[in-house]
Amino acid sequence: MSDRELRVSKIRNGTVVDHITAGQALNVLAILGIDADSGETVSVGMRVPSDRLGSKDIVKVEGRELSQDEVDVLSLIAPAATINIVREFDVVEKHRVERPTEVVGVLSCPNRHCITTEDEPVESRFDVLDDGIRCAYCDTIVRDSIPEQIDVA
Repeated sequence: MSDRELRVSKIRNGTVVDHITAGQALNVLAILGIDADSGETVSVGMRVPSDRLGSKDIVKVEGRELSQDEVDVLSLIAPAATINIVREFDVVEKHRVERPTEVVGVLSCPNRHCITTEDEPVESRFDVLDDGIRCAYCDTIVRDSIPEQIDVA
């Protein structure tokens, strides 16, 4: 085995998120609602060598397939990511993430005066721009701090 190969065991069933922007693996876990108390088996590789990206992160989640909402938010912080669905140790489905036109209910607006941050029962809604996201209610634009807006509550 060469020095550039990654030694991480295969998963029997679940999802492998590959080609994540380096340094974003922990944000991927936040999007998926995975923490120390979630009870899921997870493997994380951070800043591993990649011919395509230079370096990348990888997240393997045993026993879980991602929802489209989760994949949509992942695409905002990891636009080059690939989603691999694994069943009985074989990749049965593989696709690249695609940026949606909007994301609903998974990000919080940084504008403290936005209706979504008040006590109103309004779900957050963001339009996806080429270089960020825009709140559909107050028009606040977020470009650099999208991971900080992930609503894991």
